[in-house]
Amino acid sequence: MAGIWWTGAILSLVEVITRGEAGGMTSDAITVLGLGNLGVAVAQAFLRGGCRTAVWNRSAAKGVALEGSGAVVAGTVQQAVASGGLVVVAVLDHQAAQEVLRGVDVRGRALVNLTSGTPEEARELARWAAENGAEYLHGAVYAVPQTIGTDESAINYSGSAAVHERWRERLALLGRVTYLGTDAGLASGYDVAILSGMYGLIGGFLHAVALARAGGIKAAELTPMLLSWLTDLHPALVTFAEEADRGDYAGGESSLAMNQSGLAMLVRATEAQGVPFAALGSFKALVDEQVAEGRGTESLARVVESLQRPAG
Repeated sequence: MAGIWWTGAILSLVEVITRGEAGGMTSDAITVLGLGNLGVAVAQAFLRGGCRTAVWNRSAAKGVALEGSGAVVAGTVQQAVASGGLVVVAVLDHQAAQEVLRGVDVRGRALVNLTSGTPEEARELARWAAENGAEYLHGAVYAVPQTIGTDESAINYSGSAAVHERWRERLALLGRVTYLGTDAGLASGYDVAILSGMYGLIGGFLHAVALARAGGIKAAELTPMLLSWLTDLHPALVTFAEEADRGDYAGGESSLAMNQSGLAMLVRATEAQGVPFAALGSFKALVDEQVAEGRGTESLARVVESLQRPAG
């Protein structure tokens, strides 16, 4: 009896929510596919915002806590997708997103994919959505799950302008919204560049900590000085960005030859202290390459040209 009632409740909800969609109108209800840490936080933010929300996860048990907050736990992906005009995907990776959506009728739906992936993977899903009658918006999340729905959360989107316009207020429940353009791969393009910079910074910081410890300096004593120095470097990064965009590196204050000398000293020092770092050596090799080509007086920013050279 309970099973019959539950099935009927889901079907009734679907009927109420999707009524009138044949005429081109889209339901205001939202579906969240995937209830990992991010998916749960996303569903909770929509529920706090008063949105009718259906959720689905491979393990239905993860949706139990959300039921108490008003969510409907769908038994299948198709039931979940049928329940919402906006379908938010928050799963492990691109392959998981493909598997979840495979064979599902997404016609007339707005798909917002918050799953991390490469720019081309985002474009691939956008093409799939278009071929299957849906519109696609890709999102790159800059927040930990605990901050979703607060001022500390920000999400960049790219893809369907219509989806962004239609659902902007609902998406703002998750965090600050920045729309980058109609190319679905743009949000991921920014994301992989930003994350690469982040991991480069973290790697450099941890190497600095290792060097400090090797010299008898505590990490906590090093960090304030390092943060101060990195903050002072902000104007240099702006200058490097302008030089890279122009493709003009002449007359840079931070020349390749000067940095080649500094990097050589650092490599010697790290080896002497027993804390070598492959990334440091790799960066020096790029500088060496540019200097060998007679570019020693030009800006350090010119290294970007070596990084973009075709392999081989």
